[in-house]
Amino acid sequence: MKLSRRSTFLAALVIALMLFITIASSRLRADTGTCGGQSVTLPFTDVSAGNVFFCSIAEAYFSGLSNGTTATTYSPAANVPREQMAAFVTRTMDQSLKRRSRRAVLKQFWTPTSEDGLGLTVVGANPLLVESDGDDLWVANNGSDTVSRVRASDGKLLETWTGATSAYGVLAAKATIWVTGQTSPGTLYIVDPTGLSPLFTVASPLGDFPGALAFDGARIWTANQGGSVSIVTLSPFNINTVTTGFSSPVGILYDGANIWVTDFNSGNLLKLDSNGAIIQTVPVGTFPRYPVFDGTNIWVPNQNSSSVTVVRASTGAVLGTLTGNGLDRPNAAAFDGERILITNSADGGSASLWKATDLSPLGSVGTGTGHGIGAFGACSHGLNFWITLNNTGQLARF
Repeated sequence: MKLSRRSTFLAALVIALMLFITIASSRLRADTGTCGGQSVTLPFTDVSAGNVFFCSIAEAYFSGLSNGTTATTYSPAANVPREQMAAFVTRTMDQSLKRRSRRAVLKQFWTPTSEDGLGLTVVGANPLLVESDGDDLWVANNGSDTVSRVRASDGKLLETWTGATSAYGVLAAKATIWVTGQTSPGTLYIVDPTGLSPLFTVASPLGDFPGALAFDGARIWTANQGGSVSIVTLSPFNINTVTTGFSSPVGILYDGANIWVTDFNSGNLLKLDSNGAIIQTVPVGTFPRYPVFDGTNIWVPNQNSSSVTVVRASTGAVLGTLTGNGLDRPNAAAFDGERILITNSADGGSASLWKATDLSPLGSVGTGTGHGIGAFGACSHGLNFWITLNNTGQLARF
């Protein structure tokens, strides 16, 4: 039977419509490709397996760096606004820090939520600053004139050195532990980590009442609360104490290019040149204490203003002043490669946490140290934070 011209047209139209639906549906369904020999299916209907960037898009999606423009579209040819690029970069940084950290390798993703989650080690009387050498923790016990060595893996007290009068600051450098004695004039002690030698005095006098220390790769620097900075050259041995422009230096650090000092009475963060001269003054908060450098920014706890000032080390620009999040007479800052911890020395004691990449608060945890000076010094060995509890003679693993 011969079809009419109209019937022939309708049949052709139906066939064309079916072909269009088939092609369209093939383009609108999620596609499956092979990446590294493994079959991979994406939820995006606009990314075909033949796309030269299919596997790169898959990696970005599965690692959490990109979520697509909708649940089913990626918009691979669309322009990327600066705001979206900022999100990509931030996620990349966060994921990189989380996945390569020692905490991730050992499945320690938790954060203590109360003092019951802290591991405690009894050290000496009135522990102040603490430093990690990568394996062990070294604690300056001001009240007992001792230096304690604590094993990081389990918090066991390994050794105690005596004779460090008014021990205050600790530095691990040149395979040696350096300790300040906060006396007038100041004293610098040396501890042999091998345990073969007793603690002995290596340098005296420093400036009056030295506390924190830093190392620039060649020389040791001490912040002296009596109003100076001492620069100790080891070979040949020499001490140069600089007083010009300083009121009461407390904290000190090296950022890979310059030494920075917090000046307690003036409320400033000071950038120094190689001779100890002040080359930049950055106003921070009231009574700045012991800062930390996270590789880009310097975090300065301001004790009497209960704030933290974040300063870009390369320029000295103040990026922000953080308040709240449990801050209560903040004293010392520490960085674990991902997070910043601030100790709070007010009665009861606590620790406040921030994410280093975007300065977002992560909450605070009490340390249960009772009345008097609470949480004091802090450091990290990349897995845990360690906090000295001044009025209980303990080192807390956070």
